[in-house]
Amino acid sequence: MIDIQNQRDDRNIDIDKVGVKDIRYPITVLDKQTKTQQTVALINMYVNLPRDYKGTHMSRLVEILNEHDRRISIQNFSDILSTMKKRLKAESAHMEISFPYFIMKSSPVTHSQGLMEYQCTFKGSLNKGKDLVISINVPITTLCPCSKQISNFGAHNQRGEVRLQVRFKKFVWIEDLIKLVEEAASSDVYSVLKRDDERYVTEKAYQNPKFVEDIVRDIARKLEHDPNITWFAVESENFESIHNHNAYAYIERDKEKVHR
Repeated sequence: MIDIQNQRDDRNIDIDKVGVKDIRYPITVLDKQTKTQQTVALINMYVNLPRDYKGTHMSRLVEILNEHDRRISIQNFSDILSTMKKRLKAESAHMEISFPYFIMKSSPVTHSQGLMEYQCTFKGSLNKGKDLVISINVPITTLCPCSKQISNFGAHNQRGEVRLQVRFKKFVWIEDLIKLVEEAASSDVYSVLKRDDERYVTEKAYQNPKFVEDIVRDIARKLEHDPNITWFAVESENFESIHNHNAYAYIERDKEKVHR
């Protein structure tokens, strides 16, 4: 049969990324507490396409996923990218894997257990060198320092979200990144809270007021002192309870450039 993809193209234009998007696929990822965890991911896979070729063989990308027996981790991410480059005879390969990650979390007083969901993404590229970024979205509670200061009693609080992205030298646990973020919040968010827990969370937040600026600075300070982290970007967004807008702050640092 004629292979249309391998036919020459006369427009003389390279394509940076071509491939498949939004593959819904069951995967197994590493879990610090239970060793492994099964979840369902959305996967994007791309390679570059030189100007001489009309198209790429997209089905081969899905075949490569199947060959890894649903096991996707930070440790084999580079191997998958390398296989993509070799199998499709490409100069660069790119993959993004987004998935819900679940942690069994106990409430602070009654120790009632419930699963907390965190949205995670592994994003990597392999060209002349390799690049891998872990991204996590963590829900948090914040209490406004200004509201507490100017009020005779009470202060407005709200749920927020922190998005943290990191590059690193060695293996990083998702759980450790989540813990780092939650420790910077006015209070954690839980899936199960009894009345005693609600009282604890409310009072903890009141005693620990934070602006979005405080959140990103506290996280950045810890990451700047972590020798395993080479680059990070952290953003905090409050879904304000008394304003018709959200509050937002962002910090990005390339530690390797700073230390050159």
